[in-house]
Amino acid sequence: MERIDLYSRFTISSLPWLFTLSWQLAPFKSDIRHQPLPLALGSALLLVSMAQCLLSNRNVRPSYEHYLGVSVFPTRRMLPPLALLLLQVALLATLAGVDGVGTSGLLLMSMNTPMAFVITRVLLVPVRTFLIESLLLAALATVTLAAAGVRGGPLAGMVPVTLFGSVLVLISVRPSAWSLSVMWQAEEARHIQARLAVAEERLRFGRDMHDVLGRNLAVIALKSELAVELAQRGRPEALAQMVEVQRIARASQQEVRDVVRGYREANLTTELAGAQGVLRAAGIECAVTGGDGTGLPGPVQSALGWVVREAATNVLRHGDPAHCTIRLDVSPEAAVLDVENDGAPATCPVGTGSGLAGLRERLGALNGTLEAGPAEAGLFRLSARIPLARPRSAAAPAPIPAAGDLPHAAAGGMPRAVAGDLSRKALLEERR
Repeated sequence: MERIDLYSRFTISSLPWLFTLSWQLAPFKSDIRHQPLPLALGSALLLVSMAQCLLSNRNVRPSYEHYLGVSVFPTRRMLPPLALLLLQVALLATLAGVDGVGTSGLLLMSMNTPMAFVITRVLLVPVRTFLIESLLLAALATVTLAAAGVRGGPLAGMVPVTLFGSVLVLISVRPSAWSLSVMWQAEEARHIQARLAVAEERLRFGRDMHDVLGRNLAVIALKSELAVELAQRGRPEALAQMVEVQRIARASQQEVRDVVRGYREANLTTELAGAQGVLRAAGIECAVTGGDGTGLPGPVQSALGWVVREAATNVLRHGDPAHCTIRLDVSPEAAVLDVENDGAPATCPVGTGSGLAGLRERLGALNGTLEAGPAEAGLFRLSARIPLARPRSAAAPAPIPAAGDLPHAAAGGMPRAVAGDLSRKALLEERR
């Protein structure tokens, strides 16, 4: 977006120089009489036009910002360009008054006279006001040249040629600025949408945590108070209440882990559709081939979903591609995800980002691999592979000791059945 903005401003800044160096220089070859006074007047008019171009370039940025609503253009900044415009009209009339320029040269220079001034003016006022000001400027030029002695066809051509320059600026500069404002608004809307999505996800996560922990914490608080009351009275039921508190606390821990795991996991099908939509919105043709990950184990889907998300982010940040292909191949042995694009820079460093390092850690937990680098035909490929077949040498799980095998002292003096139950739970928690 910044490049489009820079290109638009550069184009607008180049227009007055293009017209001045063509329409203002061309008459020197044959239309301006090669005598001291006409050449001096023509050279002075050329220098004033170049000074007008400099002021126009200086006012392009604030006029653009005024049109986009970012800031207000100071009215006093238009006073020097207006003074130079009046000086241009006076020099042109003087040159015509001494019969120092032919008809074609006079019309060319008249067409160039308002260009640098109106290029910034068209962004500061409404279209209707701009057209009225253009008519007044054409009338001023016509009256001034008539007072200098211009008659007939050259005088009749003053109005159309002067208006031609203004209309040319209106149909070229104004739509360019409008398109730029629409693109900036779309960019701002995307940022707002992203912030709203983050806020919505935070609300969802907070709601889930409240639903998971609210009831359990209330029960823990109630049973703890009951256990205190029973212990103060010397009742043996206090132990049972504390065991129940311990069970609920551990269950709450597991529920929190499940919520966080669901919050962190990425859905492969959703990520594939999201990456395709985001890349197409950025003007990149994106094709998704192969399967959508349906039927893959949950951890594999989550890991490959993170690969798709990181790959799409890298395509947008680090390259300027026109095409991107995401291909998922699933076989009984492995799931392979390839992301290829044709916009990676030739000097793109491979494997230096923290994003790829994080992906390798995620895939490594599933015995998977990640490769990234240039491919054939000038493409850049990121390939992730996760094996699906379980290794035959997997160790058998260690048996959990029975409750009766634990000594009575290991439970801190609690009954053997309660100690065995708690120890079994502790071992299960350690294995998790």
